[in-house]
Amino acid sequence: MYRSRQKENLDKDVLNFLSSLNEDTNILIYDILGTQAHCLMLNKIGILTSAELSKILSSLSKIKFESTNSQNILSNELFLSEDIHELVESIVIQDIGIDIGGKMHTGRSRNDQVILDVRMKLRDDIIDICELIINIIKSLVEKSKEHKNTIISLYTHLQQAQIGTFSHYLLSYSFSLLRDLERISSSFDRINLSPLGSCAIGGTGIPIDRNYTASFLGFRGLLENSIDATSSRDSLIEYLSFLSILMSTLSRIAEDFILWSTSEFNYIELSDRYSSTSSVMPQKKNPDPLEILRSRTSIVHGMLIASLSIIKNLPSGYHRDLQDLKPLLSNSSKIVKESLLIMKGVINTLKVNKKNAFNSANKSYGVSLDIAEQIVIKYHIPFRKVHKLVGALVQQAIKNENISLSQLSKQDLNKILNLLKIKIDVDDLMLIIKDTTPEKSILFRKSYGSPNPFQQNEMVNSIDKSLLFYSKAISERKEMLHTAFNNLEKEVILNTFVEDKNK
Repeated sequence: MYRSRQKENLDKDVLNFLSSLNEDTNILIYDILGTQAHCLMLNKIGILTSAELSKILSSLSKIKFESTNSQNILSNELFLSEDIHELVESIVIQDIGIDIGGKMHTGRSRNDQVILDVRMKLRDDIIDICELIINIIKSLVEKSKEHKNTIISLYTHLQQAQIGTFSHYLLSYSFSLLRDLERISSSFDRINLSPLGSCAIGGTGIPIDRNYTASFLGFRGLLENSIDATSSRDSLIEYLSFLSILMSTLSRIAEDFILWSTSEFNYIELSDRYSSTSSVMPQKKNPDPLEILRSRTSIVHGMLIASLSIIKNLPSGYHRDLQDLKPLLSNSSKIVKESLLIMKGVINTLKVNKKNAFNSANKSYGVSLDIAEQIVIKYHIPFRKVHKLVGALVQQAIKNENISLSQLSKQDLNKILNLLKIKIDVDDLMLIIKDTTPEKSILFRKSYGSPNPFQQNEMVNSIDKSLLFYSKAISERKEMLHTAFNNLEKEVILNTFVEDKNK
């Protein structure tokens, strides 16, 4: 339909190569909404008469009604189109004729039209993803409340480090996800700016009202520069980068759960609903959903790199290369939504094997730092000297067939104290060691953000406040868009049946 200079139609293979119709199904509704707002504006400035506007809106309403089954529209062989924008316009012109339908594209270009649709789609994706992140954080917090006193080993370098609680672990990822929520939520305002009316690159001589269309579509303002509006994609790349960081967070949780659900760890057990089995080994319970989540993380990372690579050498202005960003954006959003749902289900249904987790922590030397700090507090000995003392105690315990520190004999303690020339009453040292149990080691911690139960309560309160803030912001955004589209729908209905009212 767009071929005015060319005398021949596109080669069929070229059309298939250029066409983005299959990827455009998820922006069809936004294309219709944007066109409705644009045509209302054209009527306001006198480009479309009320009767012409009525016929265009009526035709668009038919397409909108049929958009519930977008495949029927996309597979219509009467309209061989390069994209959804050409298809919608072709259907309207076929329906009401080019004398009226041919006016609906006045004062805009596919260049501002496509980025309009993408921005509208991403606004909804951001709201959906933010709600899903809030839900998964709530699941983490609720699960943490069940396990305030569940002792586990905390790891550095995949080696048992300090004694912690499962609650403290879950809350750590709650804070990571809060930052993901903050990042993704912040991208909404940068994406929620209207490019419509920027035209191909340099604006238009038609006296359009960009603010009028922006208000109907729920945008908070305009992208001011027409070159920037049609060709810049930095806000979209930023959004993809935030999704990549979020998927990294989810992948790290998945890796922990995969590891901890092994027979060797056996700290947690995944629900049957979130695990698979082997086709040949009947005893298997495989964490397949979490493994796929790890893999999908790499795919989202890859789509971010692909997007950066697409735009890195583009000169100013719109280029068809940008078309290939659309599936990368929509597929990344889809993967993230699915991954958040899966992880929430895993968290809600997993069981913690408290006894196994405690036994593992109790057999470890995770209380070593707590013992060292108790000695420092009581004797005011330099920490580095105490570090050597406790290290020597651990070494001796390992030599004695990996016994616990509390099982070391008085002779062992005296030998090490004398060797290091540290003056501590040996009976007092034995008492400190025996008194530093995994449970008490948690209570010894005083620092802000530690696994001490009081600190955990403070963390939960902090997370709850943040969730209330973001939940309110999301509700306000949804209400803003709902109001804008309601106003648009009212105007569409009012102007669609203008001829009937005149009768």
